[in-house]
Amino acid sequence: MTAAEPPVCAPPDPGTRRPQIVLPRGACDCHAHVCGPSAQYPLYAKRIYTPADSALPAYLTMLSTLGIERAVLVQPSFYSTDNSAMLDAIDAAGLRFRGVAVVPRDVTDAELERLHHRGVRGVRVNIVDTLDGKGVLPREALVQLARRIRPLGWHMEFLMHVDEFPHLDRDLEDFPVDMVFGHLGYVRADRGVAVPGFQALLRLLRSDKAWVKLTGPYRISTGPQPHADTDAYAQALLDAAPHRVVWGTDWPHVMAKWHMTMPNDADFVDLLVRWVPDPVLREQILVKNPERLYQFEPLPAIG
Repeated sequence: MTAAEPPVCAPPDPGTRRPQIVLPRGACDCHAHVCGPSAQYPLYAKRIYTPADSALPAYLTMLSTLGIERAVLVQPSFYSTDNSAMLDAIDAAGLRFRGVAVVPRDVTDAELERLHHRGVRGVRVNIVDTLDGKGVLPREALVQLARRIRPLGWHMEFLMHVDEFPHLDRDLEDFPVDMVFGHLGYVRADRGVAVPGFQALLRLLRSDKAWVKLTGPYRISTGPQPHADTDAYAQALLDAAPHRVVWGTDWPHVMAKWHMTMPNDADFVDLLVRWVPDPVLREQILVKNPERLYQFEPLPAIG
């Protein structure tokens, strides 16, 4: 590898084990990516890392082992606005999959309708690598796009470190659509839950303007598995608005600089058991909340 080439990520653990519990019927993995095959889906030339091929068959095997019936695929940065790999995976999986796309600012209404027809229910915006500068939201452009997607019932998902935005709730006051924040707010765990940006996220949750994903604890943890330093963040989010929380594996755990043992995806189910010991609340987070956010059809009654 030359200095000009992006680093290559480790592949996911192929030996998924069974989790400690049986997940409820209709459980949903609300954050995952499909990668490749690279020969079929070219990577974005300006990507900052190169994923290992982690295509739909491997992901379906992992879901089956965990006992997960539904999934939401999120467009990763290494495909930029070419959503082809994600859309083809949704087509192959059928009605039990939804998607969150990345679109250019000049996307047409016809293209948004096409994406909706193929299972997309939101757009993702990367603020981590924004050209506007650290701690700066391109609010005008975001609001314009939000107004475009509102008739479809979509949300806007932000990849951002909320601690960089101490007035996040004021910055996004009266935003036209629901907002979703990944990776427990993406705050480095040693900063603490009292950091103003995280507190602003809690206020957005309490006002029913935002959702948060219990995903990627290893992204914010400063220690090894089971990432106990992330517990305070999960608890604060759950205390604030359990009806606005969803969960996901973040498979295949794409990291440009992986410094820990690649997790087994059952680890994240077991971690959820620790965070949410009440099975009724776990069912809400795994089944009912995703049905609302991603417009899944309610499960038919048994019998």
